[in-house]
Amino acid sequence: MSAITVVDLAKTYRYHHKEPGFKGSLQSLLRREMLETHAVDGISFAIEAGEVVGFLGPNGAGKTTTLKLLSGLLYPSRGKASVLGHTPYRREAEYLRRIALVMGQRAMLWWDLPAMETFLLHKEIYDLPPAEFRRSVDELAQMLEVEHLLRVQVRKLSLGERMKMELLLALLHRPQILFLDEPTIGLDVVSQQRVREFLRRVNRERGTTILLTSHYMDDIQELCPRVLVIDHGQLRFDGALEALVKQAAPYKRVSAVFAQPAPRRALEAALAGIPIEEVEDSLHIRTSVPRAQVADVAARLLSLGAVADLSIEEVPVEEIVRGIFGASQRQEPAR
Repeated sequence: MSAITVVDLAKTYRYHHKEPGFKGSLQSLLRREMLETHAVDGISFAIEAGEVVGFLGPNGAGKTTTLKLLSGLLYPSRGKASVLGHTPYRREAEYLRRIALVMGQRAMLWWDLPAMETFLLHKEIYDLPPAEFRRSVDELAQMLEVEHLLRVQVRKLSLGERMKMELLLALLHRPQILFLDEPTIGLDVVSQQRVREFLRRVNRERGTTILLTSHYMDDIQELCPRVLVIDHGQLRFDGALEALVKQAAPYKRVSAVFAQPAPRRALEAALAGIPIEEVEDSLHIRTSVPRAQVADVAARLLSLGAVADLSIEEVPVEEIVRGIFGASQRQEPAR
């Protein structure tokens, strides 16, 4: 049985539309216009135990709403969700002991107290045996390199240090599933990398299933072999990140640096009708080549005899995802 199974899950919010000013208030009082927005609109997927899955989508796509539905914070409008055999919205004690939710913009730690105080409260809430609690704190603090910060007031910690403490708190009771909403938001590149390394180690050593949202493509590329892409509440893609890249970008970037300016006609012949995207001083060119033609085009460029450097690269994942969302927004009808 899958760790997470979602079938036709939906969440709809109803709200009223009001024009500004006194006239708008009066009209709203006499005849309120109700509208609906589909935050999540009938998505289905399954996640196996031990997987690390990335959840991608633009702002307002439904990512956070889905995590809240799966963690039991929201009641679905339609459909079913099963997490570790439990129905999330029932919020049974046994279920809550087996999951954790960390939201990068929502703090669980007490601002004016050392993190250890919150950890001790967590110990009582989850009824953790003293020896198990101590072992978890020591293990996680060592993995995160924060042993010296456990008794420092939270408000005196840096943003990166606070996020590490949030992750430590979430994992104290050894949850089987970890829901992460933007865990590296606002962190510097060094802190981001350390958080990624920590999550990778937790998944490897504890077998923790992780579902995470992030706008940082480095998080997704380094942690998530599989991705779910959601847009306007609907699931647009479910599969390997590599498959998403090949599907959305059926070409590669080819760049060539010439020791001497190459004749334009020779370049055009080597590229066989593929347009040149960039030219710098007639020495550096860049173009996008269909995957099936990359080797042939590269060989023809090298045959010109004046190539000092040649590189073949995948289109950056961030650019691919941005293109997917941009196309979706352009196709969205006006409301």
